[in-house]
Amino acid sequence: MRRIIGILLIAISAASFGTLAIFGRYAYNDGMDIYTVLFLRFGISASFMTVILLLRKEHFPRGRILAQLVGMGALGYVGQSFLYLTAIKYASAGLVALLLYLYPFFVAVLSMIFLREVITRVKVIALVLALFGAALTVGPVSGQLIGALMAITAALIYSIYIIVGTGVMKHVTAVQSSTIIFASAGAVYGLLAFANGAHFPTSNSGWLAMLGIIVVSTIIPVVTFLAGLERVGPTNAAMLSTVEPIVTVLLAAWLFGDKLLPIVMVGGVLILVAVILLTRAELSKDTDSQIALKASEH
Repeated sequence: MRRIIGILLIAISAASFGTLAIFGRYAYNDGMDIYTVLFLRFGISASFMTVILLLRKEHFPRGRILAQLVGMGALGYVGQSFLYLTAIKYASAGLVALLLYLYPFFVAVLSMIFLREVITRVKVIALVLALFGAALTVGPVSGQLIGALMAITAALIYSIYIIVGTGVMKHVTAVQSSTIIFASAGAVYGLLAFANGAHFPTSNSGWLAMLGIIVVSTIIPVVTFLAGLERVGPTNAAMLSTVEPIVTVLLAAWLFGDKLLPIVMVGGVLILVAVILLTRAELSKDTDSQIALKASEH
């Protein structure tokens, strides 16, 4: 049951993260810039999570755990998002998105090195299917080398974020960790926003777009991801998150009339097959654990 809950939490996280590009398009259409969007996204999210933290009577993390969470927000989230959004200037969005989805491979390698995680044949097959699926879904085309290098670096930073988060989540709750991560990322982007001239929403639609980014694309996915990460492990969480581009593509086709090409649908099917393979493998672990537990009781 623990793994089932973890899988559902990561699936919710991926689907919610998939809405970010959609809400972001509405926000940019209202005249906002990237630094202001990210400042409001993380700053308001941090304020909301602080209230939840106080209502739950949970304390703020301290010491080494606090330092790691600040690093996850101020370095991990800020570095990954900045490199990703800058890379789009030098390479196509499709190529950048594909290279970002190298992070499940990086997570798998880092997990083997630092967490002694065993990578099974099923996980390898799921990784390959997910990567090919992501490639078909985002439709990569050529771009400058600097853009590709930035995207790969963004994937590596996000992988380290996940590995660090795996250890940190053994000591704090999803609410505690999210509060600190949001606050530290918001502080960095606040400085960047005001240094470059902040551009706040100018209409109700702009504020509604920001509300969507804050609640649907930030608070829900980050909290559920951190909660799921502690239950299923870094490699599984990374692979299950490849559902995200499917959600983005489907929403873009529905809301903006973007063409849903057959090759994109094939890519989506490959990602879903990878997720199903991984889910079945995880559920079988639960079944084996329950059988072993019952056997030990007799």
